[in-house]
Amino acid sequence: MATVVLIGTLDTKGAEYDWLADKVREHGAEVRTIDVGTHSAHGADATPAEVAAASGQDLEALTAADDRGAAMDAMADGAAAILLEWFGTGEIHGVLALGGSGGSSVASRAMRALPVGVPKLLVSTMAAGDVSPYVGESDVTMMYSVVDVAGINSVSEQVFGNAAAAIAGMAAEEEARRLRPEGDHKPLIGMSMFGLTTPAVDEARAELTALGYEALVFHATGSGGRAMEKLATDGRLAGVLDLTTTELADDLVGGVLTAGPRRLEAAGAVGIPQVVSLGAIDMVNFGPRELVPERFDGRNFVVHNPTVTLMRTTVEENAELGRRIGAKLAAATGPVAVVLPAGGLSGIDAPGKPFHDPEADTAAFAAVREGVAGSAVEVIESEQHINDPGLGRDAARTLHALIQQAG
Repeated sequence: MATVVLIGTLDTKGAEYDWLADKVREHGAEVRTIDVGTHSAHGADATPAEVAAASGQDLEALTAADDRGAAMDAMADGAAAILLEWFGTGEIHGVLALGGSGGSSVASRAMRALPVGVPKLLVSTMAAGDVSPYVGESDVTMMYSVVDVAGINSVSEQVFGNAAAAIAGMAAEEEARRLRPEGDHKPLIGMSMFGLTTPAVDEARAELTALGYEALVFHATGSGGRAMEKLATDGRLAGVLDLTTTELADDLVGGVLTAGPRRLEAAGAVGIPQVVSLGAIDMVNFGPRELVPERFDGRNFVVHNPTVTLMRTTVEENAELGRRIGAKLAAATGPVAVVLPAGGLSGIDAPGKPFHDPEADTAAFAAVREGVAGSAVEVIESEQHINDPGLGRDAARTLHALIQQAG
């Protein structure tokens, strides 16, 4: 029988969670509870004291300090540790939580510790707005609660009941998947792509498929880069073909598609073979043209579509991007190759195109070379444009060779 974990502040939402647990059981799943309420004596499989201890904290000290933010951080970390322990022993098959902003923050942080694919459902008052702080790079499913989590009424009964049925079904599928015999799975390769690097990535994907891999393509929109690196951290990838590192430009300059400052570090940290290029670092992404910050007036823009405006990076910005990329690659613990395409970095960085700027590209290349000097990083110099026929294929073959060498 599948087992669903309920995470909640049972000191304030105990009645709602009791009702929810009964509903999950009605749908054929067993229930475990993690109580992240710091003033609770409700009774749970993981008590507040145990949750706090799992994060290295003492519950009495947390409550005495009367620092709600610190307490929430500790309980989130503790819940994540307990979830991972239970998951590691095969005891759980899905997670469900109800919450407002605080409860959603704690529960979603714990959920995100689990690997991609494990069912995670969060019923939240916050689900009708920007859910990126709760979903992050994971596959947390969010359902809008419509009403607050304050008793069971004619509306919450329907919404919470749907959630109970959904998580029970997802958990049953997760249990069945684990019980199925292991088939022959092709090694997975993570790939980054933008519309303006698609020809290179499509060619590389075809070559990797022919070489016996399954290629997973991630749109370099911030969440895409984080999702790819989450899979790398989880140990799901045999290699990374990171041709499109444009998210780093948004992080540096202030665009809307940043994946954060740690982008391009996950594969290196866990030692996964990777081939990297500088695809689309010639641009920073914004929304509609009228919403671009005034401080960028006078820069070189291309209106990609009504909701996306691209801004050309400068010589100075590209030099800093090259420095950052070089440092990240030099710090990698696994085999790395970097491809420097002198012909251009995107579909609009080519002779006659609006972002063609060889001086800016050259500044990035020089900084990368300097950053990896003395390291084991292989530098592949190419006169080609990133989308020219052959570059993607050769990058894929290079990654295949690195994977074979790594054993």
